[in-house]
Amino acid sequence: MTAYLLEHALLPDGVASGVRLEVVDGVITEVGTGTAPTHVPGLTIPGLANCHSHAFHRALRGRTQAERGTFWTWREQMYAVAADLTPDSYFELAREVYAEMRAVGITAVGEFHYLHHQPDGTPYDDPNAMGRALLAAADDARIRIRLLDTCYLAAGFGREPEGVQRRYSDGDAHAWAERVAALDDDRVGVAIHSVRGVPPEQLATVVEAAAGRPLHVHLSEQVAENDACLAATGRTPTRLLADAGALGPLTTAVHATHLSDDDVRLLGETGTRVCFCPTTERDLADGVGPSRRLHEAGAVLTLGSDSHAVIDLFEEMRAVELDERLVTQRRGHWAATELLAAATVGGHASLGFDDAGAIALGQRADLVTVDLDTVRTRGCGATPETLVFAAGGADVRPFPEEGTR
Repeated sequence: MTAYLLEHALLPDGVASGVRLEVVDGVITEVGTGTAPTHVPGLTIPGLANCHSHAFHRALRGRTQAERGTFWTWREQMYAVAADLTPDSYFELAREVYAEMRAVGITAVGEFHYLHHQPDGTPYDDPNAMGRALLAAADDARIRIRLLDTCYLAAGFGREPEGVQRRYSDGDAHAWAERVAALDDDRVGVAIHSVRGVPPEQLATVVEAAAGRPLHVHLSEQVAENDACLAATGRTPTRLLADAGALGPLTTAVHATHLSDDDVRLLGETGTRVCFCPTTERDLADGVGPSRRLHEAGAVLTLGSDSHAVIDLFEEMRAVELDERLVTQRRGHWAATELLAAATVGGHASLGFDDAGAIALGQRADLVTVDLDTVRTRGCGATPETLVFAAGGADVRPFPEEGTR
């Protein structure tokens, strides 16, 4: 047993001071008051959950801003990076990305993984070599991972994979499911790339393979995606997923930017989670999704850094509120405590990690501390509002107890 005296701590019912914490084998066994030999200054919080990551996109940072471009020209630059990666180089890149996440307070990541095969689409000798490289990179960086192995079979409705997309495709959903089963690792979840990336008649196969584990999907990130889906199927992407049985509490819809009222209702009434990635969505000029309307309908907000133009979950938190202010010209859509929940307990649950995200009995001691005496936080106080609207990843300090994976 190791005991800590936390100067301040974010507990499920708010910030408390002078919190005594006991940890045994990386698990919290007592939260109370009293003395302890190890004093932890600052405001200690649960480690943050980054629910949407494409590790290889990090290689684009600082390289996609030279020309104005569009989402689609950015995608071509992303494809060029994807064409060159090998299991070894992907391991090296991902290890650095995950180490950056750990440095800014992220203790769990959902890796949306679709870069499966060799450049011509031929499987490696180990068909899961790229996925195993990501798992090993997470181990090296000491970050908990949910590898969201992604089914990606088409370049669009009725179109075969093109160019580097051949690396993504297993041919059909049954072959994809067989490869994923061969991973045989309890850290593996699944994903549908998008409704344009998986033919409608094959969605049910992915949903079946996802039974009992997290299922993530890109949803309505671009208006063009919605238009193509309506033209091909007569349904919105959300309705198409609903009809395939893909929505529900184990599902996370990523972006959910351009939604109809019926889409919002469907996501809400099924308790589907929605992962907003504001720093990427604004970088790509995607738009601002209806975060508060989704919440009020019953959907559960989570957060991700997606393309890693920025890796800072504090920035993602405040951006949800600030973007809503710009769209509505009103303040006060999200309370700081709600945004913190999205980045902690809600995010971990989205990844299937119900044993993390709160400073409470039985939870993993995957904690970090925010320094309250930096140029950004000095004088702000030990409050949720300081965490969301003043602090940043640079203010994070590692907690003495690293927990166990």
